[in-house]
Amino acid sequence: MIEEKVLIEKFVAKSRKRERLPKPDWLKIKIGDPTNQNAVLKLIDGLNLHTVCQEARCPNIFECWTDKTATFMLGGDTCTRHCGFCAVNKGKPMELDPLEPTHVAEAVKHLGLAHAVITSVNRDDLPDGGAAHWAKTIRKVHETNPTCRVEVLIPDFQGNEDALNTVLAARPEVLNHNTETIARLYRRVRPDAKYQQSMTLLERAAHYRDTRFSQMKTKSGIMAGLGEEFEEVVALMKDLRSVSCDIMTIGQYLQPYEKRLPVERYVTPEEFAEWKKIGLSLGFKHVESSPLTRSSYHARQQTESGSGTSVSAKV
Repeated sequence: MIEEKVLIEKFVAKSRKRERLPKPDWLKIKIGDPTNQNAVLKLIDGLNLHTVCQEARCPNIFECWTDKTATFMLGGDTCTRHCGFCAVNKGKPMELDPLEPTHVAEAVKHLGLAHAVITSVNRDDLPDGGAAHWAKTIRKVHETNPTCRVEVLIPDFQGNEDALNTVLAARPEVLNHNTETIARLYRRVRPDAKYQQSMTLLERAAHYRDTRFSQMKTKSGIMAGLGEEFEEVVALMKDLRSVSCDIMTIGQYLQPYEKRLPVERYVTPEEFAEWKKIGLSLGFKHVESSPLTRSSYHARQQTESGSGTSVSAKV
């Protein structure tokens, strides 16, 4: 991992020599009403929780928190990997908080969520990658909020199938694992991960769904603007469909701060729209593709669109 970390640092240092690209008008963000934002922040802090909204510097934080929506992040705020795009702290994580599953369930209930999104840092320091903690959280949310759907955005667990099955056995309604980028860019963007390993995880999840839990959907997402070509994204879409992935998200990569990978280009809204059109033609049940799309952005609507159902939800 240290070798890969040095690789990223060298690439980022080299990239700093060029000027940062100016943001186009279509990436302007609405601040929204601070009332609900402050309420969510107070709740998160009071329960000693972490959200990907804060840790990953998500551009949609104001809109989502105004709508009383948050994506909970398990396992603390420190990741064991060195992805070149991510704003989350890297290093040695703290011990898992045994009360975290209960606190997440309480927060979901307090916010009145109909669709809860839960993710985590990578915990490669743990034998199961934190899978048992994941499963406990899913079950606790279902137990406390019987009508709430749970969407999990999981790491690859280093290819550990038993760890994946532990999460799947807790029966999340949506199993999400992001490929993040095209295969060619993995060494630079996700040096501690493997493209085929991610595809295998999604394939195993789809097989589990088809044989044991037909209601569950599988989902994956990528960031555009890291150096991929238009047709390479189409090729990735075909790979995802070959492992029966149901839902796909595509959004614009935004450099969170100077020491992360630079934006190679800003993809136009027209290109995002074309990817969505192609994705739907390939058989995805839903494709969310726009500059500000993120994995959990409009997650409830994505799931309802993909299932052909409409559920009244207070979020």
